[in-house]
Amino acid sequence: MKAEEVAQFKKLLLSLRERLVGKVDVMQGETLKKSRQDASGDLSNVPIHMADVGTDNYERDIMIELIQNGEEGVRSIDTALEKIEEGAFGICELCAKKINKERLKAVPYATLCIDCQREEETDNV
Repeated sequence: MKAEEVAQFKKLLLSLRERLVGKVDVMQGETLKKSRQDASGDLSNVPIHMADVGTDNYERDIMIELIQNGEEGVRSIDTALEKIEEGAFGICELCAKKINKERLKAVPYATLCIDCQREEETDNV
């Protein structure tokens, strides 16, 4: 891969990382730092219905999972940035062939070529 192309992918990864970190920070601020009273906008200290507590807990669980997915995405991007520095960016981790540029444009932190990715997905089913 040409140096200009690698530089473009690095710029794309850094931009993607910045947006993702921002979203994770916002979700953490909204989810993990609020009490039930703050989250629901309830101004009283009177206990609420059990169903409301269940709904609040369910929504919080979903947000925590989204935060974890975002953090995993940041780690994947960091790995791709490390590979750029090592000169190993765009090389499939399984077969050591070049990952198609179109795939990298769609998923710039991809670690597998499309064929190996398909094989991984069918093995996990």
